Amino acid sequence: MTSPQKPRGCLFCTVQKARRDGPGNWVLYRGRDNFVILNLFPYNNGHLMVVPNRHVRSLSRLRSEQLQEMMYLMQVCERSLRRLYRPQGFNLGMNLGKCSGAGIEAHLHMHLVPRWAGDTNFLSVMNGTRILPEALTSTFRKLRKAILQDLDPLAVQSATSSGKPKQKPASRRKA
Repeated sequence: MTSPQKPRGCLFCTVQKARRDGPGNWVLYRGRDNFVILNLFPYNNGHLMVVPNRHVRSLSRLRSEQLQEMMYLMQVCERSLRRLYRPQGFNLGMNLGKCSGAGIEAHLHMHLVPRWAGDTNFLSVMNGTRILPEALTSTFRKLRKAILQDLDPLAVQSATSSGKPKQKPASRRKA
């Protein structure tokens, strides 16, 4: 039995360069400096990440406008997840460095994980096995639509303005 080979290079950089978004790369939305993507190995339904377009390892390497957009997208995603899934709480955070649990340590990313009381069961504790009641493709379709509805056009414009015309987000392309 062979295990799948790790992709060469940075997974997030490869996804960032993709021409099309959809269930193939799980990109839910693209801003000017960051994109929102579903986690391929989620802890719960709706587990997503906001990833800077720039390949940086450290939070201190991001510029203020990149951080501002990252946090704005986290707000939008939290709003969308609350409306769709009605979680009782969230885990929000970054794992900086391998010893902190980073799976992809060379490219900074922030996780948002919806949580419910009792959502950890014996399967995940004993075997590292997770059971999700919804297919990733269903989560993708619902969440992509919700995020686009929850975006505030004025906030997007101010978060992405730098004297240059705003580019049309890739998320509006057909998947």
